[in-house]
Amino acid sequence: MASHDDSNTDKKDEVKGGFLGKVKGFMHDIGDKIEETVGFGKPTADFTSIHFPRIDLQKADIVVDVLVKNPNPIPIPLVDINYLIESDGRKLISGLIPDAGTIHAHGSETIKIPVCLIYDDIKNTYADIKPGSIIPYKVKVELLVDVPIFGRLTLPIEKTGEIPIPYKPSIDVDKIRFEKFSIEETVATLHLKLENKNDFDLGLNDLDYEVWLGDVSIGGAELNKSAKIEKNGITFIDVPITFRPKEFGSAIWDMIRGKGTGYSIKGNINVSTPFGEMKLPVSKIGGTTHFKKKKEDGGDGDW
Repeated sequence: MASHDDSNTDKKDEVKGGFLGKVKGFMHDIGDKIEETVGFGKPTADFTSIHFPRIDLQKADIVVDVLVKNPNPIPIPLVDINYLIESDGRKLISGLIPDAGTIHAHGSETIKIPVCLIYDDIKNTYADIKPGSIIPYKVKVELLVDVPIFGRLTLPIEKTGEIPIPYKPSIDVDKIRFEKFSIEETVATLHLKLENKNDFDLGLNDLDYEVWLGDVSIGGAELNKSAKIEKNGITFIDVPITFRPKEFGSAIWDMIRGKGTGYSIKGNINVSTPFGEMKLPVSKIGGTTHFKKKKEDGGDGDW
């Protein structure tokens, strides 16, 4: 009898075990199919671009574009964004953007992270970073997201590049040559000397400045064509200017007939660089120059 009962018990256990095994297998298959059908998965993040909307002598505005993809069937919240920009392991700036939005179901979003680097802060902290130089940088970004099943996840990404610390170019009037001279209207060419003290080339696109002879403003000048100012180099450019001496009285006439005068220049140059467009100030106060006339008008070119 005992062996018979044992046999029945074994059969019951076998049936029970087989049934539970089938149930477990069924549930596992269902779980796989639900996960496969529903499509829960880990989101991904990557840089799409880092650009500089504005760079001048005081600061650099940087926008970091990060593409986040959500493979899940429901929206996921982007809880926080931590960012750090460093150079050679030294922190330049860091920050936190809380409640950064939501990534749509089965969608992707480009998250824009605006950053502003103040050059004085950098130079005051790190004395070896000099104006005119190009420094390496590394951007580190951590995106915190909440995902069903997985919970809270951190998506870390980083990217390296270079950023300039601009230096103010210098400007001088090498000479002024007259093309047409009269008391009614004078047309002259300013022979300008531009020195680029940066470790990167400047493409001169536009001039926006005013010229003074002595204490008299004779107006501005316009650039006829673009010019390249090589890094750590000097470039000479010719800029035409027209003014009416009679409007300024006898003082400017006396200065011109005296063959030379003091001059001042103040304004801006618009340049293109490997890092984008820049508007840089230029000025020269208290310079002196000599006037020349065209050699074909006779003489050796001196006025």
